[in-house]
Amino acid sequence: MSMHQSTALLTDMYELTMVESTLQSGAADRQSVFEVFARRLPPGRRYGVVAGTGRILRQLANFRFSDAELTYLRERRIVSESTIEWLADYRFTGDIYGYREGECFFPGSPVLTVTGTFAEAVLLETLILSILNHDAAVAAAASRMTIAAHGRPCLEMGARRTHEQAAVAAARAAVVGGFVGTSVLEAGRTHGIRAIGTAAHSFTLVHDTEEDAFAAQVASMGPDTTLLVDTFDVRRGVERAVRAARDAGGELGAIRLDSGDLVAQAVTVRQQLNDLGAASTKITVTSDLDEYSIAALGAAPVDSYGVGTKLVTGSGFPTAELVYKLVAREDSHGHIREVAKKSKSKGSVGGLKVAGRRRDEDGVAREELIVSCESWEQGFAKLDETGARPLQVPLVLAGEVQPHFTAQEAAAHHIESRNELPYQAWRLSEGEPGIPSTMIDIFPGDDNPYDGT
Repeated sequence: MSMHQSTALLTDMYELTMVESTLQSGAADRQSVFEVFARRLPPGRRYGVVAGTGRILRQLANFRFSDAELTYLRERRIVSESTIEWLADYRFTGDIYGYREGECFFPGSPVLTVTGTFAEAVLLETLILSILNHDAAVAAAASRMTIAAHGRPCLEMGARRTHEQAAVAAARAAVVGGFVGTSVLEAGRTHGIRAIGTAAHSFTLVHDTEEDAFAAQVASMGPDTTLLVDTFDVRRGVERAVRAARDAGGELGAIRLDSGDLVAQAVTVRQQLNDLGAASTKITVTSDLDEYSIAALGAAPVDSYGVGTKLVTGSGFPTAELVYKLVAREDSHGHIREVAKKSKSKGSVGGLKVAGRRRDEDGVAREELIVSCESWEQGFAKLDETGARPLQVPLVLAGEVQPHFTAQEAAAHHIESRNELPYQAWRLSEGEPGIPSTMIDIFPGDDNPYDGT
């Protein structure tokens, strides 16, 4: 999608029909607070990772109903002419606060808070959730994989396993989770990520011999390139790869293994390279990796990992299970009231939430403190009183997008946030969230939220 193409129809139809009904009932202009949170983490996950915030802010700038969108709505009779006139002037003029991109989150964490009129804020639900649910799922998988990699570089190469635009978003989210390169050139261009890649098996097979293929690649890319050695026989492939680089006057940069028992092969190949005097030649592995197979390779002499399918599909959990719910709204007398959904297993907690992370004397995070309150000032004052680190920052104020962080800055913040967590939060095994979430309600005089009666 181009930078300037409207994003307004990346919206579920019922957002527009709700706007229409509330314009008629008079509730459209009621000040409202919507909150993005997860009731639970996906099974086995001990923390979530906020990712996609930068993309939301970019897409928000293009959330306009141009003549093309309005014509479609009119021709299909999605909403009435009076609603179409309202949409023609639509600009989000409210506020958005959120966790910094890269921040870890837990059940109940108010990852993003949108305040404005009901009609203005409800329109953003689908776009916000589609971006956050996808990107946070990929970033969480990436974070688990980079934990398992113990400092060895992880490279994203999953474009062929997902939608072509999702691939670009996934590469960015992977960087937030700690990856350091991508195979997708559009992600390299759009998000400033280092692009990586050399050759596939087809390159070897199009030449008459493996020697010809390696010589051609080295001639084109230099001896420091990475040669794929498992098209035929790995042992012979390694010999030929090292020789091809030396014939060109250098030492081979790396070999890539893409099949078979990667642990056993890495050990054997490392020994072979050392015996050939190619101690500087690195080993990179690809082939259906996930956090568990990366962890299993921890003792193997591997230098980097290339991850595709499991990364871009969230390693088993393609959504972060985030929801967008109304938690407070103005009543007919102009008073802000907490509102909460009571549905069984799908309940919500009313009120604007201000969140902080409480740490012990060693700086280790021990609790996610979530304060239900009347205003940001009141909530931040409560966090200050408890010594908790505030987690939310202004992203949009009065409709103006605030300076925000690049994917690389979000990645640096993620490392800080993850390093703050207790050891058990880093474990790949199933278990409770890394820290407990504690909700306290200081919303004055509104402890019995509106229940529809």
